[in-house]
Amino acid sequence: MKKIVTVTTNERVIKTVKKSCELFSAFFSSEIFGNTDTAISYINYEMPEIKVLDYTSTDLDCVKILETINSDPWLHYGGIIAICKNADHVKKLEDLKDNNMLTVQKLDDFERHFSRILRILYQNQQFLYTRGMQDIIGGQESGLFICNNDPMDIRFYTNFLVSYLYNTNRISDDDRYSLHITLMEMLTNALEHGNLEITYREKTEWLLKGGDMLDLIAKRRAEPKYADLKIHISYAIGKSVSAFRIKDEGEGFDWRAMMNKKDDLDAHGRGISLSKQCVKKLLYNERGNQVTFTIANLVNKVNTVPGIMKPFDTIEYRNRDVVCRENEMSNDLFFIVSGRFAVYVKKRLATVLTPNDMFIGEMAFLLNDRRTATVVAVGNCRLIKVPKSAFLSLIRQNPHYGIFLSKVLAQRLVNQTAETISLNKKIAKYQQNRVKNSGITRKKRK
Repeated sequence: MKKIVTVTTNERVIKTVKKSCELFSAFFSSEIFGNTDTAISYINYEMPEIKVLDYTSTDLDCVKILETINSDPWLHYGGIIAICKNADHVKKLEDLKDNNMLTVQKLDDFERHFSRILRILYQNQQFLYTRGMQDIIGGQESGLFICNNDPMDIRFYTNFLVSYLYNTNRISDDDRYSLHITLMEMLTNALEHGNLEITYREKTEWLLKGGDMLDLIAKRRAEPKYADLKIHISYAIGKSVSAFRIKDEGEGFDWRAMMNKKDDLDAHGRGISLSKQCVKKLLYNERGNQVTFTIANLVNKVNTVPGIMKPFDTIEYRNRDVVCRENEMSNDLFFIVSGRFAVYVKKRLATVLTPNDMFIGEMAFLLNDRRTATVVAVGNCRLIKVPKSAFLSLIRQNPHYGIFLSKVLAQRLVNQTAETISLNKKIAKYQQNRVKNSGITRKKRK
């Protein structure tokens, strides 16, 4: 069950949220708050995946709530849907380029689109990522998004995908910016020049007359010829490289003319050349209705350190340096910043930890016990060492971190239980097959 917290006193927003959530009641749990401080307290302790902030409710301080969320994005990350009074306010919020802002909409648009947004979230549940779930995220993920000819879809899917890759430590701050630019440029080309067949000349004349491209897009979308065309976004997220393919259903366009365009005097047309500088291997098919590109992933690194860890120094480890030894009395907690760490129990390799595992030594830390394993650095690594007394002091000041740590450990227990059940089933099946094969062998001997 994913949680949606809505901060509003606007009856139109409340009605829209309740009606839409009823359609997905098995998946979304909705909470509505009409008080700023109560909403902040709920966000701190419950850490909901989706936050709806209604800036049209003037009696609420959505700016303060957004600042709270951004004060520690490692803890408070998640999808934010903002509702604004007018187009100028929409632009103001979009210009913030907030990491977690999925979409910014005027109230009328929110009423029309919120059910569709929930449907997208429902259909792509794996992207509603939760901290502490890194250890079950696979090394290879692939899938497909299908967009309508709607600028809102383009912005939403772009923000959705980029936010997920950033929060799962696949891309850095710089890469996030580059990927966002490239996806927006390529999807805009697929929409305007691909599906809607808006020529370079048409767009130039429209802009020179002071026209808004959203109006031209809406006008063209209304024509029956273009109404049902889609844009397909394919992704393959690997361990070291992620690949993307964007394909429209139009006749294609002359991408070669735009590939090396450098004329800064033109009103538009530099998107392809700009994107080439942001990503690797930007390639169009011959027809011009499909483009592919790749980006390099972060490997064994985190891109953000939790706020509670920032007061402590980062320690560098070289290959084969020992972090802690089995049976020693030590209950410091280690946060993994980068690298890989081999874990040995009774001199046998038990597992290898990476930043996806988040912590080293949390059990000894919580149980005030001896170390149960020896941990050794594999290559150059970095850890943040946190003494127990200091960490407990910080938790007293930020109690929601204690709740978060409990949730992480509970989730790991759930995952381990599921793995144990699965392993027991495999063992039982193996034993059944062994007994069956043994019976067949005895019959053959007779």
